[in-house]
Amino acid sequence: MKFICSVVAVLALVPLAPLAAAQIYPDKPIRVILPVPAGGTPDVLARNVTPGMAEMLGQSLVIDNRGGAGGRIAAELVARAAPDGYTIFLTSPGALTIVPHVSTNVPYDTHKDFAPIGLISKGAFLLLVHPSVPVKSVKELIALARSEPGKLNYSSAGNGNANHLAMEHFKSVAGVNFTHVPYKGAPQAVTDLLAGRVSVTMNSIPPILAHIKAGRLLPLAVAGAKRSPLLPGVPTANEAGVPNFEAGSWLGLAAPGKTPKRIIARLSEVMVKAVNAPATRARIEALGADPVASSPAEFAALIRREWELNAKIIKAAGVKVD
Repeated sequence: MKFICSVVAVLALVPLAPLAAAQIYPDKPIRVILPVPAGGTPDVLARNVTPGMAEMLGQSLVIDNRGGAGGRIAAELVARAAPDGYTIFLTSPGALTIVPHVSTNVPYDTHKDFAPIGLISKGAFLLLVHPSVPVKSVKELIALARSEPGKLNYSSAGNGNANHLAMEHFKSVAGVNFTHVPYKGAPQAVTDLLAGRVSVTMNSIPPILAHIKAGRLLPLAVAGAKRSPLLPGVPTANEAGVPNFEAGSWLGLAAPGKTPKRIIARLSEVMVKAVNAPATRARIEALGADPVASSPAEFAALIRREWELNAKIIKAAGVKVD
């Protein structure tokens, strides 16, 4: 009788074994796909945030740089990955909120194929000009542009890039016209601005900070809700006379669309703690960005808002990549 009871007890536990195993997450390293090459600001930021997450999860987070096609290559890789929490996406706006509007036959759906985990950081763009442009403020730039429509040109990191759309948005809000000169990346766009071959651009602050301090570029406004601690003397666009204008970039984590909610919740929990660690916050701020650490729902709302805004900008400007 005791033997029978023991067998029954063991058999009763058997169905629980797969369930218990399923609850163990993670039990192997997690791959973090980045839509940019190694060495850029997103890559540096990822390598500052992921160690804290790895420590809390008890597994390593392996950075996998898959740059190219405006983020499309990396996004497709994540969208097609198994929704098991072992492939996640550290994404900027391009792949999810720009590429689907400017390219044809995009093989993923931003709203169905990705499960937002949380926003890590936001960074405002800076409106700046070459010192040879005879202006000292945004108002003077607008007046000059209106007096000579299309004569001033601006550089971007490429057709359909985030700073291209930021300038098109600025043109619309300010009621001015500039001629777009696209490049194959931000470094080339800045190089020609430094040489005076183009007049204006919109760029992230850290890569051009040294040029500003050396007097080789003139900042006119920060396209954000508040001034940058890296350039406290530069006004916001609102302070400079262009209300309702903000533009910049952000970084956030997402997973394949059908990833279980318990895994999303766990990843969100450790991401928030990692970003809010004082040392990590300080490193993010040193990169010219604001630590955010949002919830999955807040990040999903941001993606939706930017999807809709970029759709309007792209349609109005007639932007196409293909």
